[in-house]
Amino acid sequence: MAAPLPTTQQEMRRRNLARVLHAVADGGPLSRAAVAARIGLTRTAVSTLVDELLGIGLLVELGPGRSGAVGRPGTALALSNRGPCGIGAEIGVDHLAVCAVDLRGKVRTRTAVDAANRDSDPAPVLRQLAGLVAETADEVRGLGLRPAGLAVAVPGLVARGTTTVVRAPNLGWTDLDLAPHLTPDALGLAPGTGCAVDNEANLGALAELWLGGHTPPPEDFVHVSAEIGIGAAIVVGGELLRGTRGFAGELGHVPVRPEGRPCACGGIGCLEQYAGEEAVLRAAGLDPRATAAHHPGPGARVGLLAARAERGDRAVLTALGEAGTALGTALTGTVNLLDPQTVVLGGALARLAPWLLPSLERELDRRIAGPPPVAVSRLGADGPLLGAAHSVVRSVLDDPLAHRA
Repeated sequence: MAAPLPTTQQEMRRRNLARVLHAVADGGPLSRAAVAARIGLTRTAVSTLVDELLGIGLLVELGPGRSGAVGRPGTALALSNRGPCGIGAEIGVDHLAVCAVDLRGKVRTRTAVDAANRDSDPAPVLRQLAGLVAETADEVRGLGLRPAGLAVAVPGLVARGTTTVVRAPNLGWTDLDLAPHLTPDALGLAPGTGCAVDNEANLGALAELWLGGHTPPPEDFVHVSAEIGIGAAIVVGGELLRGTRGFAGELGHVPVRPEGRPCACGGIGCLEQYAGEEAVLRAAGLDPRATAAHHPGPGARVGLLAARAERGDRAVLTALGEAGTALGTALTGTVNLLDPQTVVLGGALARLAPWLLPSLERELDRRIAGPPPVAVSRLGADGPLLGAAHSVVRSVLDDPLAHRA
C-alpha cells in the first residue's frame, strides 16, 4: 500500500531523508548525483539532505565514485557502519538467540544458547533472554554502535500492534505481554528504546523479502517455515498480510485430516501433526523426546533426519514424503485463494527440501491448475532472527530523525 502523502514541510523533509537513506541502502555506494537520479529530486535538494544525514552519522563519505553521468566523479556515499544498529532476538522451543545488525546489513555479533523452553515458566526464559540482549548491547557499544531497538521473534500468535503473545502452544504461553519483562533497563538499552514482538514466520517472510536474493524479487509469495511447529506468512504487493488481529498465515493449524490426531492448539488433524518436526520423527520410528535428549539444540533433530535421508533410510524417506504430501494439501487452499507468484520453503523445511519437494509439488500439481513454483530459502533457520534485527534497521531508514544520537 502506498504511503500517505506528507502534509507539512517537516513531514516532507522526514520522508525525503528516508528516501535518500533507502536509495543508498538499496544501491550504494552512490554519489549525490546518482541518489538524485534515483529518487527524482534536484541535486541541490539531495545535497542538503545528504549533509544532514552525514551530520547525524547515518551516512559516510567513502571517496570518489562514479555517478554514471559524464563529468567528474562525485563522492561515494554509504550507510554508516557505526551509529544505530538493530538487535533481533528469537525465542525458540529449544533455544534462545540474539544478533545485532548494522545499517549496512552486516551481522556484527550473534549468540545462541540451548534452552528447554517448552511448557516453561516465561519469567526465567525472558530473564535469560534479557541477559543475552544486555550482553549484546554492551558488545556492540564497544564497536561504536548504538542499539536503536529490539525485535523479538516468537513461535506463536502475537496480537497486532502489541507485544502480547496470545497463544504459543509449543511454549505453553497464553495472553502474555512481553514488554514488562523486556524493559530498556532490563535489556541494558537507553531509556525509550523500543521493543517489538512478532510471530517468527512473519519475520522470516520479511527476511526473505529483504534478504532472500531472489531474481527478480517476488512481491507476492507464501513463506512456509518450521521449527517444532509449522508457520506461514503471506506477502502481497511487497507487504506482509497480517489480518485483522495479526493472526494471518496459521498454516500449521489448517486441518489436513479432519478426523486425525489432536493438536496442541485444540484442533484435530492439523498440518503440524503430519509435517512438523516431531510428527516426522514419530513417522520415521523415532521417539521425539528421546531424540531431543540425545540431539539437543536448534536444528539438531532436523540434521539427524537429513543425515538419515542422505543415507537412504527408508523409514525417514517415507516419513518426509508423507510430510510433503500433507504440506501440499494444506497449501492448496492458500494458493487457490491468493494466487501467489511463488511458495518459499524456509526454516527447518529448507534443509529437508530435497526430500519434501517431490511429494509436495506432486500434490500441488494434482490439485491446482498451473501451481506456482516452490523455491527454497537460502536463509533457512536464520530467517526469523535476521528478520527481527533487520526490521529495527529498516525503522531507522524509514525515520532517520527519530534515531539521532
